Amino acid sequence: MNPSLKLLTVVAIAFEISFTQVLTVNVVLIVVSLILLLVNRVKLKTLLWLTGVPLFLASALVWSLALRGDASSHFLWVIFTRMFVYVYLGATFTQTTQPLALTRSLEQNAKLPAKFAYGFLAAFNLLPKIKAEVATIHAAALMRGQVLHFWSPQLYFKVILAAMNWSDQLAAAMLSHGFVEGAPRTYAVRIPLRARDWWFCGLSLLIVQLGLFTGLP
Repeated sequence: MNPSLKLLTVVAIAFEISFTQVLTVNVVLIVVSLILLLVNRVKLKTLLWLTGVPLFLASALVWSLALRGDASSHFLWVIFTRMFVYVYLGATFTQTTQPLALTRSLEQNAKLPAKFAYGFLAAFNLLPKIKAEVATIHAAALMRGQVLHFWSPQLYFKVILAAMNWSDQLAAAMLSHGFVEGAPRTYAVRIPLRARDWWFCGLSLLIVQLGLFTGLP
């Protein structure tokens, strides 16, 4: 499926279930998302993380609401399952979509300005470098007898300064390679936007609407 339409579908569904309390739709979305993840052969470790983290957060949230005593069991189950819907829907997108393909699709199909599309791709590719920079800063602090925890402002301030330096270097590199904002561009790889992609997006949203507004529990 086209990455831009896939993103639109996931965001639209997640937005709608945020304002509805249809438990059946939540359960169906969880099952469908799990099936898609299994079909795409997502690693077991990833699935366990995708299940364990929302399980802890959803349990804590439901427990706190239950202690208040003014929430129905149906509402508590809706809140519990909604957390899994968010995580699994997001995972079906992130685990089946390449960042480069998404960037190209946003630029070509969604008409996102090139500087924003490549900025998104650059930010994604900088994540491993940021992680390494955090480890370097943490090690350097230990050598000076300082312990920087993950909540230490000094740690993130230094990382932000490094990221600003990288952004300047990236901008200079793009200009040196002939990037001109607003200039006509050709594409090495075309991301097609087929009729079947529109059909899949439309049918998915239609099925969700039928589930949400036909009186299901």
